Amino acid sequence: MNAYLECNPEVKEALEAGKPVVALETTIISHGFNYPENLDCAQTCERVIREEGAVPATIGIVRGKIKIGLSGEEIRYFAEHREVPKCSRRDAAAIIARGEYGAGTVAATMLFASMAGIRFFATGGIGGVHRGAQQTFDISADLEELARTDVAVVCAGAKSILDIPLTLEYLETAGVTVLGFQTGEFPAFYTRKSGSTVDYRVESAEEAARIVKTKTELGIQNGLLITVPIPEKDELNPVYINDNIVRALEAAENQEIRGKATTPFLLAELHRTTGGKSVAANKALVFNNSRIAAKIAAAYCSLQPASPGL
Repeated sequence: MNAYLECNPEVKEALEAGKPVVALETTIISHGFNYPENLDCAQTCERVIREEGAVPATIGIVRGKIKIGLSGEEIRYFAEHREVPKCSRRDAAAIIARGEYGAGTVAATMLFASMAGIRFFATGGIGGVHRGAQQTFDISADLEELARTDVAVVCAGAKSILDIPLTLEYLETAGVTVLGFQTGEFPAFYTRKSGSTVDYRVESAEEAARIVKTKTELGIQNGLLITVPIPEKDELNPVYINDNIVRALEAAENQEIRGKATTPFLLAELHRTTGGKSVAANKALVFNNSRIAAKIAAAYCSLQPASPGL
C-alpha cells in the first residue's frame, strides 16, 4: 500500500474480499453545506450506501495521511471545520507533506480511490467547463482526472452553473464515456434535463456494471461517467434556477471571484437567493446518487470472483 494511504479496516476487508465499496468525497462536507446539515448529509450518504449492501469509504486527508474510510469523529471534524482547504490533484503533495487536513474534490477523491483499488465513487455533480471559459480558461480539474483515472463516477451530471455542452465536448475529446442511468439526456444537477444527450443510456445497475467490467477487461484506463437525474419530485424549475444562476454569475463577476473559490461562492449565492431550495435539491440528488452507486458496485462485484483491491 502507498505509504501515505491509511485504509479503514472495514474498507480494507471489503476490498480484499471483493465486496462492493463506494467512495465519497469530503469537499461536499466542508464546502458544500453549512453545519450541521453537512454532517447529516455525510452520515446519510454512508447510511444509504450500507442499505444497498455496500461499504462507504469517505475519503479525505487527515494530518498528512490519505484516509480511506473516515471515522465518525473525522467526518465530524470536516463538518465543523469549514476552513479546511479544498484539495485537488495539484494540492495533494503539498498538503500531505505539511501534515495538514485536506477536503478532497472530485478529482482528488478519484485519484485516492484509485490508489486504494476502489472502482466506484458517488458525488453530487462534477466540475466542468465554466461559462465564459473561452476567455477565462476556467476548466475544472475533474475533467482531466476523468481522462486519466480509472474510476466510475456516479453523479447528477455537471453543475448547472457550468457550460454543459462545452463540458461534454471536453469529455468526448478525452475519450470519457458518458452513460445516462434510465435517461438519454445529460442531467443538469438541479434539473433532470440539459438539452444535451449522453453517449449511451442504461436501464439498470447490472447493465452499467457490465460496461464498467468490459472497460476494465479491455484495459481502458480513463474514468467513466454515470449520470443519474435528480428525482422528479426534487427537481427545480429550469427557468427559475437558471435565472438565479445568471444572477449568481453576475455577483461573482462583480466581486472578482476566481479559480477554486468560484463554485463555493456560486452555490452559496444560490442557497441565499432560492431560500434554501437549491440546498434541498442538492441533498436529494446526492442521496439518490449514493444509492445508485451502491447498486452498481454490488452488481459489478457479482459479475466476477473476489480479487484483492489492495
